[in-house]
Amino acid sequence: MAPATANASQMVKVTGFIQRNPHNGDLASQRTEAYLGYDEKNLYVVFVCFDDPAKVRARMSRREDIFDDDTVEIMLDTFHDRRRAYAFQTTPLGVQWDAIWTEVPHEDNTGSTANFDPSFDTVWHSNGKLTSRGYVVWMAIPFKSLRFSPAREQSWGIILYRGILRENEDDFWPEISRSVEGRLAQGATAGGLEDISPGRNMQFIPYGVLRSFRALDTRDPTAPRFDHRDAEFRGGIDSKFVLHDNLVLDVTANPDFSQVESDEPQITVNQRFEVFFPERRPFFLENSDYFKTPIDLFFTRRIGDPQFGARLTGKVGPYSLGILATDDRGPGNRVPDSDPLAGERSTFAIARVNRDIFGQSSIGAIYTDWEFPAADEFNRVGGIDSRLKFNPNWTGNFEAVTSSTKIQDGSYEAGPAYKAEANYSATHLNYDATYNDISPGFTTNAGFVNRVDIRQIGNSLDYRFWPESSSVLSWGPSLLTDHVWSHDGTRLDALYSPTLVFRLRGQTFFNFSPYTDFRERLRPRDFPTLAQDQDYHEHNYFIAAGTSYLPKATVQAYYQRGTGVDFVPPADQSPVLALADVVNLLLSFRPISALKIDNTYLFDRLRDRNSGAAIFNNHIVRSKWNWQFNRQLSLRLILQYTATLANPALTSLETSKQFNGDFLITYLLHPGTAIYVGYNSDLQNLMLDSAAGTITRTRTGYINDSRQFFVKVSYLFRF
Repeated sequence: MAPATANASQMVKVTGFIQRNPHNGDLASQRTEAYLGYDEKNLYVVFVCFDDPAKVRARMSRREDIFDDDTVEIMLDTFHDRRRAYAFQTTPLGVQWDAIWTEVPHEDNTGSTANFDPSFDTVWHSNGKLTSRGYVVWMAIPFKSLRFSPAREQSWGIILYRGILRENEDDFWPEISRSVEGRLAQGATAGGLEDISPGRNMQFIPYGVLRSFRALDTRDPTAPRFDHRDAEFRGGIDSKFVLHDNLVLDVTANPDFSQVESDEPQITVNQRFEVFFPERRPFFLENSDYFKTPIDLFFTRRIGDPQFGARLTGKVGPYSLGILATDDRGPGNRVPDSDPLAGERSTFAIARVNRDIFGQSSIGAIYTDWEFPAADEFNRVGGIDSRLKFNPNWTGNFEAVTSSTKIQDGSYEAGPAYKAEANYSATHLNYDATYNDISPGFTTNAGFVNRVDIRQIGNSLDYRFWPESSSVLSWGPSLLTDHVWSHDGTRLDALYSPTLVFRLRGQTFFNFSPYTDFRERLRPRDFPTLAQDQDYHEHNYFIAAGTSYLPKATVQAYYQRGTGVDFVPPADQSPVLALADVVNLLLSFRPISALKIDNTYLFDRLRDRNSGAAIFNNHIVRSKWNWQFNRQLSLRLILQYTATLANPALTSLETSKQFNGDFLITYLLHPGTAIYVGYNSDLQNLMLDSAAGTITRTRTGYINDSRQFFVKVSYLFRF
């Protein structure tokens, strides 16, 4: 096999892919050839992947749903700063996934810590097909879709990748070793890129949404009512301007998020602290890595309903810049029309600058400003941070910030916050140490810090053995410790959790924790029903396992048993220690190539330690169906049932039941140009008494508290 394009003879051939996983440094188990070339408009990549075609995993999927299949990828470090790179990845059928890689891990849009930011979406082209000897993939990446230096001659960092799913195999060119932290410093250099430029680059994405809806309006708790519209039109525009090839100005007017998928299910019952739900709206996700710092000071879900927004991001020499300003109609929309703050809006302004120093180190500063003039409130946070790479294995992060807050009653709060991290990464040993110091007066209205007045020391240690010839690819122990004190020296939390981890072929894993010890101290300031500080000694064990050994199915299961604290006891009673059970199940399967069905079940239960009676049972059942007719057209259906079955004698929780259906047809030509047709409906066990002005929970009855039908059309104009 070889590429048969018109300029194939002028393309550079690359061979000699090396394993990173499972056998670090070994030659790839299957031969891969890659061909690279460019013209004045595009960078071209062709992967020729030799394999038994009967064993290649390749299904027709929606864009970015590629990780059940074999894949190939090119990473482009266009500024060659070894800090940030574009990633373009496809399946053997050419289904696309694109992302930004950063050497510093961050929280992705699933809530997990990762180096890839898959929220980046741009226009590029790909095709793929299976052959009698494997498969071939072709990519064309327009220079208009990249940001790079305006220099006449370019040198870019480049990494090529091939993933063979059935073998848990990750192959790279050049070699990207596990024994070294990070990837980009190990990349190759592509020189001699001359006379390339995005040229004039302006993008406009106007959209229009026509919808009808009926929803329960509970802004005024004394007068709940239904609001509805038979037909409502909303329009807006997203604009992008590329300045000097390396800066991007994004401007949005009246952005719409109606096609955004609902959040993945999480247990929110009986939680002491706010639960993190990651951002899923495209405007706020794009280039979000420019605003990342060790402390999460910019959590864009705090921006509820913007009307206008602007963002400037990019790199000028050694400086990375991120500036964002937007309004938020959310505060004025959440109160009754009779409230003095009705219709008022707050504003967010974020400024971030980061300078490269030494090899792969940096120092930066951030400032966030939240203002709500109508209530005479503000919250301002500013500080500095740094990332230091001491050697190929050791890295460190540090941040020091302070906040100033004015509250509506005229009072002020202020205080500092600090975070320091040290990380060691190698083939066998990985270690992470973290210190957090959040003062009692620290507040960030633009960020996500869900606990203050703490000094926290955490340690995470992993050791892995890598057998050379075994069905077990890696195994070893992990240890997690966490200690928390208040600023007056009171010990609050102490956690010790050992785990034994196994990774096997066929994307199979098994984890076992024989005993987790957790001591939690609650104070009268936390729960006024307590007369004095109270210690709760909790313990549990868990088992987790999963496999994708069968090409058509993925199964994962988690079971935890032990004790936990009931934070929602009956009124005027103190929290108590209870028996706890947690179950998570995932079954994903493909009855046919074009249909993927993801099923999730989450179960959380507390029981009285003396009688064994249930305090509450929390169930979440979710089924997501996606039928991909071709690469552009798909149909998605999400059904979710959530129930909290409460025992009123043992908890203040009410029994609640909710059923939600979400239907969406998508025609996505490419990012920015799409048609969406959707319907959403929600049922809850509520009873509305308009005359009395009350909403109450019922044991059996349901009302449809919201439903919506919409059609959205958007189109990308690119000049």
